[in-house]
Amino acid sequence: MHVEVDGTSIEVARWARDSKPTPIVMLHEGLGSVSTWGDFPDELAQRTGANVTAYSRAGYGRSTVVREPFGVDYMHREADLLPTILDRLDLERAILFGHSDGASIALICAARYPERVAALVLEAPHVFVEDLTIASIAKITADYPHNERLRAGLARHHQDPDATFARWSGIWLNPDFRAWDITGLLPRVGAPVLVLQGRDDEYGTPAQVDAIAGAVPAAQTELFAGCRHAPHRDARAAVLDRTASFVAGL
Repeated sequence: MHVEVDGTSIEVARWARDSKPTPIVMLHEGLGSVSTWGDFPDELAQRTGANVTAYSRAGYGRSTVVREPFGVDYMHREADLLPTILDRLDLERAILFGHSDGASIALICAARYPERVAALVLEAPHVFVEDLTIASIAKITADYPHNERLRAGLARHHQDPDATFARWSGIWLNPDFRAWDITGLLPRVGAPVLVLQGRDDEYGTPAQVDAIAGAVPAAQTELFAGCRHAPHRDARAAVLDRTASFVAGL
């Protein structure tokens, strides 16, 4: 389905369960959408017993196409939109399950709107810009025009895959973005937090996890061996087990 937010059509999918746990809202990665989660939200709903909702941010998936470049504050802007999206979904509070950019947006939202966030599950979050991240994005950007597999894959999930890729890579490779840093917001996050990251993450180091663990009092962390940037794909069973246990303990 779609909901309207500030004149923008936002794609939404829901996996409903008849139980009482706090609902989970999923925030996708920088090149993600509702559909890139695959059947993971359904299994997450089964394992936790919670209603699970995923949405595609503007410019992604089947939401309104956006071609204008991101500003340096784009994740803050998305975090400020999230309470309105929760209102449209009739959700007073939610557990935010965010991946990569989505995890960063979830953190910002929890710091700015604590009354709307019951807890956070964060996969491969970014809280500052690392050389590894920039190098990996520069490499994939140089390869993009010739990588038919990647372009075809994005075309399955986005209405304008070239625009989606250009906005994501453009902001991360923008020199002005190197100063982006949300560690100052972390002490304001009072909700329980579970941080999940692969030890072989090509877009971030464990320094991201350490920064969150050192600043958020209620943070739990897990590093998965043999896992890259998407723990819910590379270590699916372990992520489901760890998340279900975390949610049950809230």
